[in-house]
Amino acid sequence: MDLTHFNEDGLPRMVDVSEKETTKRVAVAHSRIYMKKETMQKITEKSIKKGDVLSVAQTAAIMAAKKTSEIIPMCHNIFITGVDVKFELADDFIDIFVQSNTESKTGIEMESLTAASVAALTIYDMCKAIDRSMRITNVELLHKEGGKSGVYNRSVDSDEAVVIDVNISEEKGTVKTPVEFAELRVDHGLVGDAHAGNWHRQVSLLAEESINKMREMGLDLKDGDFAENITTRNIELFTLPVGQVLTIGECVLEVTQIGKECHKGCAIKQKVGNCIMPTEGIFCKVLKGGIIKKNDKIKLVELN
Repeated sequence: MDLTHFNEDGLPRMVDVSEKETTKRVAVAHSRIYMKKETMQKITEKSIKKGDVLSVAQTAAIMAAKKTSEIIPMCHNIFITGVDVKFELADDFIDIFVQSNTESKTGIEMESLTAASVAALTIYDMCKAIDRSMRITNVELLHKEGGKSGVYNRSVDSDEAVVIDVNISEEKGTVKTPVEFAELRVDHGLVGDAHAGNWHRQVSLLAEESINKMREMGLDLKDGDFAENITTRNIELFTLPVGQVLTIGECVLEVTQIGKECHKGCAIKQKVGNCIMPTEGIFCKVLKGGIIKKNDKIKLVELN
């Protein structure tokens, strides 16, 4: 593939995108910053002298996305329709996820990558007085869509069990809409989803392989049409026993129920004419929360 940031004389240029089609474009980027456990504790306690570290980092990320064209020489100045920043805290590192949106003639990957980088740098700046050993890694594009090149997802091993979609609906009895990432909360489920709550069916999962059985019947189905929160690949969910613990990325879930009684006359059944969820869907409660996203690996925890 030829690089387009050079003219016929071999000198740098800004690419002319005037002939490109204006489309909705999305990009999700990630970065990680490692630190001492003591530093993490001060961040969570909001006892860093410079202020609330994550609030400042979130603001810095949004500002960085808006200023990307001013610091990356060949980036176009595009109209950004939204920037969302989420943090996932572990014992000794913070994962940063940034989703940026636009309706433009060119992509928004650099805005998300710049924002994720600057968020990590801001955390470093806020905490460097007590921890100069902090280390920033894994600055990467996780997902993009829109434009001629279509959809990109960071690849994973083909035989690994993974999340292929995270789906949310604000009202019960409706199909769910895929989102790039969302927060799983202990004793609650997916933040923003109507089915979440402090009960045993906090999160629903359904395998792509199960959905494909109905696609083979000629039904046009999307992930989330069966109201599942998490659509998976390469794992036979309905064979898992109640009590099975599984990890999804940094999150931990426990299987609480296999299948359920189908809602009669619900929007899902009206849409697809049948429902695989009552026999092959599973439900879980959240034991450890965090950010969940596409391509997160799913692993079973060995039972005693």
